[in-house]
Amino acid sequence: MTYEESAEAPNLIGGIQMSDIPKSIKKLALSRDLKPTIRIGKSGITESLVAEISDQLLTKSVVKIKINRGLFDKNDLKNVWLHLETSTNSRLVSSRGNVGVLWKP
Repeated sequence: MTYEESAEAPNLIGGIQMSDIPKSIKKLALSRDLKPTIRIGKSGITESLVAEISDQLLTKSVVKIKINRGLFDKNDLKNVWLHLETSTNSRLVSSRGNVGVLWKP
């Protein structure tokens, strides 16, 4: 499923049903107390960055990622989140602008 197809479907984030994500995970992801543990800078998305996200997902339930402003076009951010989801075998719980939260079920 492409991002465009998933965006047209109701109640979907990153191609998955929102109801598939536990309420406790949604609450944690939307909490302001959860600080970004991964920052994507001018190097962009590298293999080592994807490996670091995967490693953190093994030890934590959720990982908050922040992308430096101006690194990607606003319209490209949706595809960046989709790429990170598929690369790390995780689910996007929340994305707001340049900040997203991934969860590994």
